[in-house]
Amino acid sequence: MKIIEIYDSVICDSGNGCGSGADREVLRIKTMLRALTSEGKKVLRYGLIENPDVFTRNREISEIIEKNGSDALPITVVDGEIKRRGSYPSNLDLATWSGMTQDELVMMLMKAKMANRSFCGGDCC
Repeated sequence: MKIIEIYDSVICDSGNGCGSGADREVLRIKTMLRALTSEGKKVLRYGLIENPDVFTRNREISEIIEKNGSDALPITVVDGEIKRRGSYPSNLDLATWSGMTQDELVMMLMKAKMANRSFCGGDCC
């Protein structure tokens, strides 16, 4: 099984993310990672503030941050290989890297929406 790791600047667990405006990308990635985990996929997310030891143990990640600062985050690693820097991967990328087809991704997201009873993104229902 593939292991997907996302090294992020900060992880917030409050209801709408963190900071002003609750970045839609942060909310999307949080929802996607939760859905993948519920499907048995191995997806880990580390925050620089919450998990500094994880960052220092990974030499490649440490060097990137040392050279580029936290602007290089988020960094996505799949089985030890950096796949993306500076932005979150798409839902399709995450699904593909975890061994899912596009159809399986659609079914997983529909299942997650049914579980949350949020058919319209949560704003209109």
